[in-house]
This record gives sequence, structure tokens and C-alpha cells, in this order.
Amino acid sequence: MQALFTVMADPNFSLWERVALWGVLAVAVLGLLYAVFLTVEMLGKDQGTKEMKRISEAIRLGANAYLNRQFRTIFLLILILTALLYFTAGDQHIAIGRACAFLMGSLFSGLVGFIGMNMAVQGNVRVAAASRTSFAEALKIAYRTGTITGMLTDGLGLLGGTLIFMVYGEQAYEVLLGFGFGGTLLALFMRVGGGIYTKAADVGADLVGKLEKNIPEDDPRNAATIADNVGDNVGDCAGMAADIFESYEVTIVSAMILGWASFGHKGVIFPLLVRAVGVISSIVGTYLVKTSEEARAAMKAIHTGFMVSALVSIVGFCVIGFYYLRFPGFTVLPNWASFGIPGLDMRPVWTTLIGIVLAMAINYLTDHFTAPEKGPVQFVARSTQTGHATTIISGIAIGYESSVWAILVIALAVFASYMIYYGTNPTYIAYGVAMCGIGMLTLTGNNISMDVFGPVADNANGIGEMAHLDKKARQTLADLDACGNTTKAITKGIAIGSAVIAAVSLFNAYLTDIAKYTGQTYEQIVPLLSISEPLVFIGFLIGGSIPFLFSSLTIRAVGRAAFLIVQEVRQQFKDKAIWAGTKTPDYARVVSICTQEAQRELIGPGLLAVLAPVIVGLMLHKEALGGFLAGIILSGQLLAVFMSNAGGAWDNAKKFVEDGHYGGKGSEAHKASITGDTVGDPLKDTAGPALNPLIKVMNMVSLLILPFVVKMEMCSLIGWVIVGASLVTLAVVVYRSKQESPKTLKWQAAIDQAS
Repeated sequence: MQALFTVMADPNFSLWERVALWGVLAVAVLGLLYAVFLTVEMLGKDQGTKEMKRISEAIRLGANAYLNRQFRTIFLLILILTALLYFTAGDQHIAIGRACAFLMGSLFSGLVGFIGMNMAVQGNVRVAAASRTSFAEALKIAYRTGTITGMLTDGLGLLGGTLIFMVYGEQAYEVLLGFGFGGTLLALFMRVGGGIYTKAADVGADLVGKLEKNIPEDDPRNAATIADNVGDNVGDCAGMAADIFESYEVTIVSAMILGWASFGHKGVIFPLLVRAVGVISSIVGTYLVKTSEEARAAMKAIHTGFMVSALVSIVGFCVIGFYYLRFPGFTVLPNWASFGIPGLDMRPVWTTLIGIVLAMAINYLTDHFTAPEKGPVQFVARSTQTGHATTIISGIAIGYESSVWAILVIALAVFASYMIYYGTNPTYIAYGVAMCGIGMLTLTGNNISMDVFGPVADNANGIGEMAHLDKKARQTLADLDACGNTTKAITKGIAIGSAVIAAVSLFNAYLTDIAKYTGQTYEQIVPLLSISEPLVFIGFLIGGSIPFLFSSLTIRAVGRAAFLIVQEVRQQFKDKAIWAGTKTPDYARVVSICTQEAQRELIGPGLLAVLAPVIVGLMLHKEALGGFLAGIILSGQLLAVFMSNAGGAWDNAKKFVEDGHYGGKGSEAHKASITGDTVGDPLKDTAGPALNPLIKVMNMVSLLILPFVVKMEMCSLIGWVIVGASLVTLAVVVYRSKQESPKTLKWQAAIDQAS
């Protein structure tokens, strides 16, 4: 056993550190056991009537059918990339470890999404059943269902990173690149595929049901209702869970790479200990989320749980830092960094604290721009009174403004991390930024709980409407659904912010690796990446354009798939028995269309993410690739926040109107709000969230191919062959994205003939 775990046999590690690492593993297992406990508790709750069970089962079958097909679609690509990763490391021991870690990262990311989604579709019917008697019980079930996914993310992410470090020791960062890349790539596929599925169904259901037929959102006569509810799970549950999981992995990777370069093994073990504290604090905080029947304060209860977790985390890592971050013989630091104690360095603690403050700030900002009772959403809601165009205009304005504040908050956090290490080696500064990312995702369990709570409440609301529950239960579910819209928006904001911090950390790791592979110092490399260098500036411009091309691919995919859903729902409504409610629509047909179209569009954006850095790196060399990464980080963050918050504002403005304001349901203002929500759907649930993994996939690919890029800087036939093949592949991807599917052409021909 000791031979297997390198760290355990390394004399540089103290007995306390070895015990601490085993303790971190134990905490990871504890998080997984807590998820099992919550699962057993949730599955023991009442499932309601036979009709409610039937609807829930239809949603579950559709969601599993989609994910099974998605995994089959990407399985071959995962195997090919595993084989290619073997050749990205010179040392055979590292090569095998990197390939295996890639598979493990992919597997863990897939498990988080698959299991979390299945728990969500088990929880939705139980929330609907509880709503008949208790608001407090319905809230508790919905939130704890989300916590199952949150603790899986915490537990598996911490387990993987710790095991790799214990096995590989100081070489762990080489292997961790594979682990992070596996989780990131799978998250990208799940985000893109799930986002296309969910928004195609949602847009199709709303355009026909609400606008054309003036019926409720989850009216059982609408053939797209089941697909819409399935989409909530494959997009917001499976997709977001995989997204946050890979952010969790990538921040661990970057912190361990930079930690080893700056503080040695203590710089690696400390972030693992912080994450272990985060697991414990998430267990405490999530378990305390509850409210009373009188208060019915869902959002207050969730915020209280988040604040308790934050407080426990802060106390925990401050105590650990005070006793662990001791460096005998180290130069005495200012009092604020060491409390005047020689050898104590609390700077990693302060930068971690900045990360938690950043998470809270983004939480507040996103809530401000997307909550129904706040000014921005009220502004959009008022605009619905003057028509569809003004609704769109006001939502765009809100989205643009929110991007500015979000990036200023992130910039302030990076600046604060920089100032803490001001005047030191640049590697220390980079480590400070990485620890900011560690702190930001310390409360991952809470973040995922909040996110999955949204689609669980949404599904429960749909089940309540389709099963014709009483008015009191329907109001309970509507209140939980509205709260869920805000929590989903908040977690999207945190996911985007964490993606930027993780990408900045990876960018610094990229600079460190250039130094390693070229023999230059960090200080010698940085001037070469100035945007005054033409190739670097060209790389920066290309990188800045990629998020726009990626968003175009995904939004266009939603539009094409939604066209098919609209036509299918219209066709089924022509059946008078379906319209009368005496015949059940063919839900499975719409589910099948969404699944097929999502899979058809899945691979293209993934290939763009993998191949674009390869082309830039081999054609324009390592400095231009650095500029390319900087461009992606900047434009990707701005665009992602804009799309996420604009979409969230349109969505909640619609909910505000539906609550009876400005004429309520069926009014002209309501129709305008539906248009805004429909436009925002692919922005906030497809393109926007998918930019998070896109940014990190490109950074991970750049790190992995860097040795090859440096080696190929001299003209190489192999390099140009790879560039040519990659360019042709991307040209095919873009061309194919503009081609209509055979089904679309068939529908269009029928429409043209009828007109």
C-alpha cells in the first residue's frame, strides 16, 4: 500500500500531513455517505396519486433515454482522446496515469450528472405530493434532492484529486491535467446537448401552447409538456452538475500546479484541506435549510443555509491555516499576513477568504438582476405593457449592464489576491488567484443544491398542473418554482465567475509550463505575451471571437430543433380529441425529436473547443496561443453573464406578469413577456452556461498540447498536416451548422405547398 501511495513513503511529508491526507479522503467519503443518507430519506417520501406517478415516470424515462443516447454518442470520442492523451506525456508512468485520470474525470462527471438527474426525477413527484399538505416539507424535499447532487460533486471531486496526489506526489499535476480535462470535456457535451434539448422543447411548448392556444404552461394537452420537463433535468440538473463538477476539478488542478511551484507540498495539501472543510460546512448548512408554514420564506431559508456554510468554512480554514502554514526560517511577513508570528504565512488563507466573498458578491449581483421583486426585472416587466420589442430591448439592456458589474467584481477579487502577494515572485501571485477560485467553490454543495432545487420545483409545478392538484398546492408549487428561477440564475452566475477564476489560474499555469518546456524564467516569458506583439494580438482577437461562434452554433441548433417541435405540436393540436382533453397526446414523439436533434448538434461545438487551440498553437506558436486564451476568458465571461442574466430577467418578468400584474395571463403584456422569455431561453440555458466549460476546455487543451507546440515551432510537416485536418474539420462543422435537417426540409416543403 505504501509503495502505491508515493506521498506515504516520502520523507518530506510529516506524519501529520499523511494523517491529514487520509482525513481528506475520509471527508470525501463522508460527503458521499451523506448523499446516500439524503437519497434514502427522499425515496421514503410519499409519491402522491397514481396520475402523479405516471407523469413522473414519463419524465424519468425520457430523461434517461436522452442521457443514455448522449453517452453512446460521445463514447468513441472519449476513447480516442484517452489514447491521444497517452502521447502528450513523455514519461510512460505519467502517460498511463494521465490517460486513466482522463477516464476517471469523465466517469465522475458523467456519474454526477446521471445520478443527480435521476434523483431529481425521483424528487419532483415527492415535492408535488408534499405540496398538498405542507409548504415547509415541499421545500425541504426539493432542496435536499438538490443536495444529493451537490454532495456527489463535492465527494467525487475531492476523492479524485486527493487520490491522484497521494499516488503521484510531486508529479501529480501532470496527471491532474488529464483528470480536469476529462471532467471539463464531458461537462461541455452535457451542457451543449442538454441545453439544446431543454430549450427546443421549452420554446416549442411556449410558442404554440401559450402564445397560439392561450393555455397554461404545463397543460396536459400540449404534446411538448413532458419533453419540456425532461429538458429541465437533462439541462439544469445533469448539465449544471457536470459544469460545477469540472470547475471544482479545474480549480483543484490549477491550485495544485501553482501551489507546488510556490509553496511546495504545503501549497498542494492546503487547498485539499480547504475543500475538505467545504464538504463539512456544506453538510451543516444544507441540512439547516428549512422554513415554517407561517413564514413560507424559501429564499430566506436557502440564504441562511448558505451563510451558515460560509461561516463554518471560514472558521475552519482559518484555524487550519494558522496551525499548518508554518515555514521555519521564512522571512518575517507583515503583521496582517502572519499576526507577527515568525514563519507563519496566512496569505493563502486571505486569498481563499476573498474567493468566498466573491461568491457572495456574485450571488448578490445575480439576485439583484434576476429576482422578480428587484428593480431590473420590474423594469422589464413594465416594458411588456408597450409590446414585444420594448420587452426585448429592456432585457438586453439589463443583461449588458450586469456583465459590467460582474466583471468588475471578478477584477476586484483578482486585484485583491494580487495585492496580498504584491512584490513577490509572480508564481505566488498566480497561486493567490488559484486559492481565490478554491474559496469561491468551497461551498459547491450549497451551490449545486440551489441549482438542482430549481428544476425539481419546476417539474413538481408541472406535475401539479397536469395532475390537477388543488389551488393551495398549486400556489405552493408556483412559489417554489419562482424561487427556483432565482436560485438557478444565482448558480449560473457563480459557475461563470468560477470559470473565469479557474481560467485565469490555468493561464498562469500555462506560463509556468512554458518556462518548464523552454528553459526560460517566468520573468523572461511574460514580456513575450504582450499584446504589442503582432502574433499575440492576433491570437487575442481570434480567441475573443470563438465564444461568439460557439454561441452561434448552439443558438442556431436550438432554433432548428424548436422549429420541428412547433410543427409537431401544431400538428397534434389538429386532433380534436387531443384539444378536447379526451385523448393523450403523443408525448414520446416530441421527446424523440428533441433527443435526435440534440445529438445531431452535439459534437460540432465540442470539436470547436478542442481543435481551435490546436490550430492557433501550431500555426502561430505558444505566444499567440497565450493571447488566444486571454481573448477567450474576456469575451467568454462578458457574453456568458449577459446571456444568463438577460434570460433570467425575461423569465422572471414573465412570472411577475403571470402573477396578475399588468393584466395577468392572457393579456397583451403576458404575450410580450412570453416572447422575451422565449428569446432568453437559449441564451440563459444553452449558449450562456455552455461557455463556462468551453473556456476551461480550451485552457486545458492548451496546457496539454503545449509540449507539442513548443516542439513543432520549427517548420514541421506533421504539424501542418494536423493544422490542415483541423481546419477542414471546423469548416465542415460550421457548414453543417447552417444546414437544415431532413425533417425540417420536409416540414418546410409541406408548409410551402399548403400556402
